[in-house]
Amino acid sequence: MKKLILAAALAATAAPALAHTGHGATSGLVHGLMHPIFGLDHLLAMLAVGLWSGFVFSRNVWAGAAAFMGAMVAGAAMSWSGVPIPGVEGLIAASVLVFGALTIFAHAGQARVMTGLSLAAIAGFGLCHGHAHATEASGAAVAYLAGFLLSTGALHLAGILIARGVAGARGARAMRGAAGAAIAASGAWLVSG
Repeated sequence: MKKLILAAALAATAAPALAHTGHGATSGLVHGLMHPIFGLDHLLAMLAVGLWSGFVFSRNVWAGAAAFMGAMVAGAAMSWSGVPIPGVEGLIAASVLVFGALTIFAHAGQARVMTGLSLAAIAGFGLCHGHAHATEASGAAVAYLAGFLLSTGALHLAGILIARGVAGARGARAMRGAAGAAIAASGAWLVSG
């Protein structure tokens, strides 16, 4: 229950994409490590991907994280190649809403087609996150990306561990729904905002 309250408190404090260009240093490993943790839109999105994976997969629990992080690298390559993604900031905000909704409905044994569509959405939004961060990177851009990937993996792992910790608990469905709803509500606020 404490984890659920913490998730709701974090969701309630989310602010619109303040972690992007012009909002702090974007060079090197340390800044890359800090960015996902202090950019609440990213924090919530990445925790939600971990939660979804932890609730859906009994094996291959890293599938959601791998899809997201692989797509982030592809998005960074697109940015550095000069390929734009129009409306990328809005798409990043929308990712919080979508990932929250995916968490609400996540459950072990869900239909393969739903799992495939969910992974495709996770990868699509991962592309946007990677593109935005590569675009804002300055100086030691590759080290910045490496730091960002490390923090992203850690946040995915935190979400997986939370999901696994509550999956067998009494009231797990309600906790999953409440966490997903809090994240989705924060995403709706970000999108409107």
